Amino acid sequence: MDASAIVWMALLMALGAALYSSVGHGGASAYLAIMALFSIAPETMRPTALALNLLVAGFGAWRYWSRGLSNWKLVLAFAVTATPAAFIGGGIHVPSEYYKPAVGILLWLAAIRLLWHPQPLTDRPVSQPKLWITLPAGAGLGLLAGLTGTGGGIFLSPLIILMAWEEPRRTSGVAAAFILLNSAAGLAGNVAAFGKLPSELPIFLAAVGSGALLGTWLGIDRLPRPWLLRTLGVVLIIAGAKLLFA
Repeated sequence: MDASAIVWMALLMALGAALYSSVGHGGASAYLAIMALFSIAPETMRPTALALNLLVAGFGAWRYWSRGLSNWKLVLAFAVTATPAAFIGGGIHVPSEYYKPAVGILLWLAAIRLLWHPQPLTDRPVSQPKLWITLPAGAGLGLLAGLTGTGGGIFLSPLIILMAWEEPRRTSGVAAAFILLNSAAGLAGNVAAFGKLPSELPIFLAAVGSGALLGTWLGIDRLPRPWLLRTLGVVLIIAGAKLLFA
């Protein structure tokens, strides 16, 4: 890979990390799209995206927790089944034409709802979901996370917001912790992938780390709650486009 391509990839990854981390996400779908744009080998893309996710989501989880914006009861309600499912999904190869179009369209539908009059969504009272809902939902989300090479936050965040299970800023804290666990499980589920991580990984880690510094500052301290939902809607549109057209 030539130096100019590395620089452009690092800059784009930093921008993606800033955008995604502002809503508690790790940015894996953005990193996958960027690597595809630069013709990175498919077998390298997924483990690299998960490794970058680990850093961004880990930093985000710590930042939201340190500010009292983590609902660990809600995280565990999903993660107890999602994490092992992500481990299984990380080792499964399913032809993308079987699941990517459906998932991409679902993300776009969720994005439309978040972008259309977000204020009423932020003002609703929230309530903790029942375990009979979160356990099977977590398994499905975790499997999707492992299959797609993402941390699953792009699926969990809109579900929590639309079902009024938590308010937007704390949803970001839940998503960050959820993504951290699933990214670790997804990477561990494909141990052979460690040998396919690129030599440029430290440069990409530094880039997404700097982006996460900016993004978490915006998400925690600056963006009003309706704008958090609008930002999440933009993230879902990008993630859906990646699944539909990559």
